[in-house]
Amino acid sequence: MTSARSTPCAVETGIGATAAAAQLARAYRDCRRVAAAHGRTYFLATRLLEAERRPAVHALYAFARMVDDIVDAADAPAHAAESTRALDRIEYELRGRLVHTLAVAPANDEDRILLAVSDTIRRYEIAPEHFWVFLDSMRMDIPGGPQYRDRYPSMAALREYMRGSAAAIGLQLLPVLGTVVPRAEAEPAAAALGEAFQLTNFLRDVAEDLDRGRIYLPADELSAFDVDPDLLQHCRRTGRTDERVRRALAHLIAVNRGIYRRAVPGIDLLTPRVRPGIRTAATLYSGILDEIERNDYTVFTRRAVVPAHRRIRVAAKEFAASHPFRSPTPH
Repeated sequence: MTSARSTPCAVETGIGATAAAAQLARAYRDCRRVAAAHGRTYFLATRLLEAERRPAVHALYAFARMVDDIVDAADAPAHAAESTRALDRIEYELRGRLVHTLAVAPANDEDRILLAVSDTIRRYEIAPEHFWVFLDSMRMDIPGGPQYRDRYPSMAALREYMRGSAAAIGLQLLPVLGTVVPRAEAEPAAAALGEAFQLTNFLRDVAEDLDRGRIYLPADELSAFDVDPDLLQHCRRTGRTDERVRRALAHLIAVNRGIYRRAVPGIDLLTPRVRPGIRTAATLYSGILDEIERNDYTVFTRRAVVPAHRRIRVAAKEFAASHPFRSPTPH
């Protein structure tokens, strides 16, 4: 893995190298705070990575979170134009930063996140296309926008959305994590793991998405169980999971677990030191599916969460497996 420069140089920025390094360090610290505040499972898994890799993972998370927050703010068509302009601005500025380092100090949180993520992209030679396809999928979430979609007729259509919203995230992370095989060999599993995480989110957040007028579950697979949007809305209003919906969710959970089965073997293609962190994330995220089942599919009244004690236990188990106790060498 080739490493790019870790700080902007004074010639590029017009400021001293020390000041540039301090700005970059602050940018990464801000990204870490975002990850710690909003991504509990993600942040815990990141703690198992080598210290030098964590800032890049935090930067990628913070960038995705920033974009997601912009999209979430577009809760009505009246806000679509503003949110679309915001995403266009972010893409324009990120493209610019990948060509040259800006000569001005970051003025706000957005600037600092862009500084950190552009440094991460250069440092780990991440293909920028993974960010453009991610932003395209996010535009599909802006009500009233030209690319907006609030329903997905098939799993194929949903997977096209997840190609940018989820698979691209796995492909962004892959160069940071490193591989023991050529990167291209590990990409299918990395993309699948991102997709598995995203589908888990969709199954967990059915009620929240309905409240925002969206359904991120394939209509054709729901209809096979006589489930349509009206029935989902009825379940949301009454707080009761209809038996037909319960069967549909059970089916989609099985589909989701199938994606995890394709993805998890790819963890062994990563560099050994990062495997415990990614395996922890996969175990905990797939554990959300267990919680949905344990809660009898009550996704309309409660959000399935892996208990804190289990998150800690899984992380500790992976840490212990990667740091086996070594008894003193006998003399």
